[in-house]
Amino acid sequence: MEIDEAERTRPLSAVLRDICEDADEQVTLGEVVERFGPRAFGALLFVIAIPNLLPLPPGSTTVLGMPIMILSPQLAIGVTSPWLPKWLDHRPIRREYLRQAVEKVEPTLLRIERVSAPRLAWMFGPIGDRLAGLCCTALALVLIMPIPLGNVLPSVTIGLFGLALVQRDGVLALIAYLLCAISAGVLVIGFGAAWMILSSLLSVLGWL
Repeated sequence: MEIDEAERTRPLSAVLRDICEDADEQVTLGEVVERFGPRAFGALLFVIAIPNLLPLPPGSTTVLGMPIMILSPQLAIGVTSPWLPKWLDHRPIRREYLRQAVEKVEPTLLRIERVSAPRLAWMFGPIGDRLAGLCCTALALVLIMPIPLGNVLPSVTIGLFGLALVQRDGVLALIAYLLCAISAGVLVIGFGAAWMILSSLLSVLGWL
């Protein structure tokens, strides 16, 4: 599908709304790539991350996190256009799930788009994009782990990285890096607390 210049510069929210309003019940990741053209990396990260904010069946975050695990390392090594294996390129997403997720974040997304603009350009490019890819890869590893409520902050952060890449907005990128650091801190504290509880339990049982 040929994408003209007007389509390439349309706001993310407008393109997502068009995708959600299509008559077909499902949309594939390959179609999303085509719709966003050169902005596909950021758009895909956003589109895949936001459904994780919905109440989904157990294991859904693991399934949704796998595409991010494939995309993020490509961004980290400097690939300019996302490559998806055929099974993933053709993988359908229920349009209703995407619609619900978009409706949930659309008010915030519209407010961000009104004040967002290309700025702090030095945060993007060969080094900046790779660093964002590394952060998203680490967050995707957390996302695919079966941690109760552990998917919310990583999903928001990955979505924000995606939006920053689409908008080329360094302020959004700075916020995403801050949330990434907070996510790491929460993860360390959570694992530390879990280890202390487990150690105390084993000690009581006389196994330690």
